[in-house]
Amino acid sequence: MKTILLLCCSNIFMTIAWYGHLKYRNTALFKVIVISWLIAFAEYCFQVPANRIGSYEFTAAQLKTIQEVITLTVFSAFSVLYLGEPLKWNYLVGFVMIVAAVAVIFKKW
Repeated sequence: MKTILLLCCSNIFMTIAWYGHLKYRNTALFKVIVISWLIAFAEYCFQVPANRIGSYEFTAAQLKTIQEVITLTVFSAFSVLYLGEPLKWNYLVGFVMIVAAVAVIFKKW
């Protein structure tokens, strides 16, 4: 559970670093890059320990899969709540397909 919580924190910072500036299109690009890098540093402070701790329980492929599902979940909420973009039906269908991929990756074959 510690891995999942760290990955959630990491993805919140990552999403803010990568997409938060989209509301500030008039801000100088250099300034946005520097601020994004500072936010991304915080993201790495959660991501690296999450992967280190998680590697004792999950394979690298499983860790990446968990991270991608968390990323899509965090990004979906961020795009609706912060950017004010609608969550369309085709986005949800694509998300369901990714969840199906998770089931395939985590199934013991």
